[in-house]
Amino acid sequence: MRKPVKNKIKILPDSKYNSVRVAKFINCVTKRGKKNIARKIVYESFGLVKEKTKKEPLVVFESAIQNVGPMMEICSKRVGGANYQIPREVSGHRRQILAFRWILNSAKTKKGKSMAEILSQELISAAAGEGAAVTKKENMHKMAESNKAFAHLAW
Repeated sequence: MRKPVKNKIKILPDSKYNSVRVAKFINCVTKRGKKNIARKIVYESFGLVKEKTKKEPLVVFESAIQNVGPMMEICSKRVGGANYQIPREVSGHRRQILAFRWILNSAKTKKGKSMAEILSQELISAAAGEGAAVTKKENMHKMAESNKAFAHLAW
């Protein structure tokens, strides 16, 4: 018999934009428990997004997450001594987590400017359908498309 599912901790919305998604993004940016620094980075990058695009930063953020989140992903499965890459659909929660992770990783790889500036550039390019995070999503979709023949092995 399976164990009962634990109750998930409810994340409160952030104070400035009153958005749970922004609060989760701040939690992803947080390193070594320094949440105030992460808040400062995210809010500063949102300010830069507002300056550069003349749009509401939450709209740009939401469209960036929408553009980066993958619909399909690849999972490895061992069948009879061979490993197969099996495409499967991504749930909404995991899609959001992957989008956060890819945007942050692509921002972390760039050097030369402050994290807030780089993050704002990455959010703007992701909202426009460009950038390293969107490229990662497209590569994931191409791999899933090429391995569609193994979809019958999904568990």
